[in-house]
Amino acid sequence: MNLILLFQTDFIATDTVVISDRRFHHIKQFHQPVEGQQLKVGLLDGDIGLGTVITLAEQSVTLQIKLDKQPPPPLPITLILALPRPKMLKRTLQTVTSMGVKQIYLINSYKVDKSYWSSPVLHEQYLTEQLLLGLEQAGDTLLPEIHLRKRFKPFVEDELPEIAQHTRALVAHPYNAEICPAAENIATTLAIGPEGGFIPYEVNKLQSAGFTAIHIGPRILRVENAVPVLLSRLFPI
Repeated sequence: MNLILLFQTDFIATDTVVISDRRFHHIKQFHQPVEGQQLKVGLLDGDIGLGTVITLAEQSVTLQIKLDKQPPPPLPITLILALPRPKMLKRTLQTVTSMGVKQIYLINSYKVDKSYWSSPVLHEQYLTEQLLLGLEQAGDTLLPEIHLRKRFKPFVEDELPEIAQHTRALVAHPYNAEICPAAENIATTLAIGPEGGFIPYEVNKLQSAGFTAIHIGPRILRVENAVPVLLSRLFPI
């Protein structure tokens, strides 16, 4: 936890918060705070700054806070991701959040197991938990948005062209593809398939929506590894 995220419900005054949940136990275990110690804090969807320990109790800590800096800038990307298996989704969401992705579409694909869509991992509370962990890791406060799309064809035909309009639209595909373009901080829409990749029909549909197929070399990576590699190749992170 490189940033202690604060919520509006933590405030007992305009510049004072009380923390008593898992964040407190992390602070107590890893920071071993004393009165007067300063900790890096940030208000969810707001600014970051420092929190000064003013009271340390058995089950809570009280901080006086000063928020005077903006969070790191987000990546100008919309990530279109074929729904991974639940364990991989957890890791991937934390990773992309820590890297600055703010718009995430989880979509269906031929090779996505139908059972994934009924997983409790997709409950809003669980998804938010992974995003918060990613923010804490990166020292960020801006919560990403996740959109679920269970039907591939209607999404690609009806929504995706507008989403990708005026962006660098790319689909990660290892066959008959161009080499990944150079890093550039420009608006991008990136589609990444499931384990085993998009089938030819899906690639053709994405290309019809204006997407260019790209690859990152001869090695075939797992989704959880391909995502950060692609982000680091496409943007000057």
